Amino acid sequence: METKLANAGDDILDEAAEILKSGGIAAIPTETVYGLAANAYDVNAVRAVFRAKGRPQDNPLILHICSVEMLYDIAETVQTLALKLAESFWPGPLTMIFPRKPHVPAETCGGLTTAAVRMPNNRFTLKLIERCGFPIAAPSANTSGLPSPTSARHVFEDMNGKIPLIIDGGECRYGVESTVICFENEDTVRILRPGAVTPEMLREFCHVNIDGGVLEKLAPDAKVISPGMKYKHYSPKAEVYILKGSTESDENYLSAKDGVKTGFLGFGDEKLTGDIVRFPYGASAEEQAEKLFSSLREADAAGCTEVYVRMPDTSGIGLAVYNRLLRAAGFRIIDADGGSDAVH
Repeated sequence: METKLANAGDDILDEAAEILKSGGIAAIPTETVYGLAANAYDVNAVRAVFRAKGRPQDNPLILHICSVEMLYDIAETVQTLALKLAESFWPGPLTMIFPRKPHVPAETCGGLTTAAVRMPNNRFTLKLIERCGFPIAAPSANTSGLPSPTSARHVFEDMNGKIPLIIDGGECRYGVESTVICFENEDTVRILRPGAVTPEMLREFCHVNIDGGVLEKLAPDAKVISPGMKYKHYSPKAEVYILKGSTESDENYLSAKDGVKTGFLGFGDEKLTGDIVRFPYGASAEEQAEKLFSSLREADAAGCTEVYVRMPDTSGIGLAVYNRLLRAAGFRIIDADGGSDAVH
């Protein structure tokens, strides 16, 4: 299959809509990461998404909508709190989980009785959903398990020859996937996957609990209602490790590395010796979120066999960065203050 790469614009809108209406799939830009889009109500199209990604069938997809009215075609019930949050955060990087109506295919939702829904903050994609007239199921447009794509070039690396169309909407604004929440009661939500809508932001409207699966490894047979909780995700071919320690301890640990091509994502103030390849990361959590996935891909392109990433601050969007890092590293954390063999 020949894969066409086209800039987002009105001239490509009709072609993209026709592909999705006819049961095909295409890569689309959003403000978080690029998505691999299909008609959420077309079981065969959804199966094509799973095949193109190599994604486990029990990993639910997120349904993208262009209006609150479209939500009522998906959700059996819509809580008052959900409408309040939608008014504040949609369009934007917040996904909410609802009991699904019977006509929403189980295949789209990982076999669950619930559906995850969000309204992306991307003008082209909102127009595309409106033009199609149905919600779009769109997981990240990458090979399952690899770092999520934050540019059309990343999508092309993984999907060339597998899909007919990639829409280039430029670099993604946030660089990490949306926050996913479920509702515990009328005034409490549970964060299942952190993102740019932070716990601090949500607490302005309701009580917030953070699911244990955000920071802990789940059992292989665990049943999850959000993508990004169960399987190893976001990981390059290189082995990833999180470095937890003082700047000096991290410097000493890395400077002792020898015999492997080592990549490093740091805060920018580290003084390193030896053959360490630096990649963009940033001093702030916002910079780290934006650069994390692209830098992990760059480390693979540079031939690194190991990549070390300094542990971010876990407040704000930093919680999302840490959550992605834990899964990219397979929960391997090196406490440089406690010695080089302190891997947890």
